[in-house]
Amino acid sequence: MRLIEPSIGRAEIEAVERTIRPHVRWTPTIAVESADFGLDAGTLRLKLELLQHTGSFKARGAFTNLLLRPAPAAGVVAASGGNHGAAVAFAAQRLGLPAAVFVPAITSPAKIERIRSYGAELVVDGERYADALVASEARVAATGALAIHAYDQVETLLGQGTVGLEMEADAPDLDTVLVAVGGGGLIGGIASWYAGRTRVVAVESDGAPTLRDALAAGGPVDAPAGGIAADSLAPRQIGKLAYDIARRHVAPEVVLVTDDEIRGAQAALWSALRVVAEPGGAAAFAALLSGRYRPARGEKVGVLVCGGNTTAVRFD
Repeated sequence: MRLIEPSIGRAEIEAVERTIRPHVRWTPTIAVESADFGLDAGTLRLKLELLQHTGSFKARGAFTNLLLRPAPAAGVVAASGGNHGAAVAFAAQRLGLPAAVFVPAITSPAKIERIRSYGAELVVDGERYADALVASEARVAATGALAIHAYDQVETLLGQGTVGLEMEADAPDLDTVLVAVGGGGLIGGIASWYAGRTRVVAVESDGAPTLRDALAAGGPVDAPAGGIAADSLAPRQIGKLAYDIARRHVAPEVVLVTDDEIRGAQAALWSALRVVAEPGGAAAFAALLSGRYRPARGEKVGVLVCGGNTTAVRFD
């Protein structure tokens, strides 16, 4: 099944990186010993993208959209499980644009608090991301506002691709990069950057296997939308753009992790590094910690820790 051939490559990602650089952080890629987590996989490289503005990688795609696509007086509208909405609200506030963000009832309180703190209009509609997306599309049709899609938009993928640009600059010798997948914006951007030069492995919650099911079916199909990371890794379908990129540049074997394995990864990151990752942010690391992904001897592995919007740790 042939879908879309997007203009998403290294040259385009480099140009976007220059455009958004004043607005986003270059987040650190740190070296950690796998033995600290009871593993025998040598030195790991963790990209701490949870230190990005708004607590996730989503700020990159949000700024890319708002800087490359003129917004009308009606402002911008986004549907989100939480992180994309927070990023759009933040970018819109920084650029002086009105924003409305639609989220489902499953969105975590931490993410709702972030969205509200950036001054956006917040609308809770439906139980899942797909419901919020329908409601947001109705708002766009009624007002003419600019829709900022969370993952199935060329500008969104270009922005997320700058994560790969930074990671390669800081860790140029990686053999493999593990990336969590929801709608596919992050892995689509990163895989477009590496374009087969470094192996990119998809990690999904077993409660929301959107990419796994799409690859098996030959195209995006409805998948379950559950699991502990449902507010970040559980759209109804993988994005068409990301699916087409994944067929060409992502390893065909998708790694699935359970809720308990994700919780274990969250606990391990906190215990060893004092890193507070949300469930979706810890999913890629869960693939390593659980043994669902077993590196070959000498394989140099990088892991995206892509979000930290959670109330799992509170300071009273």
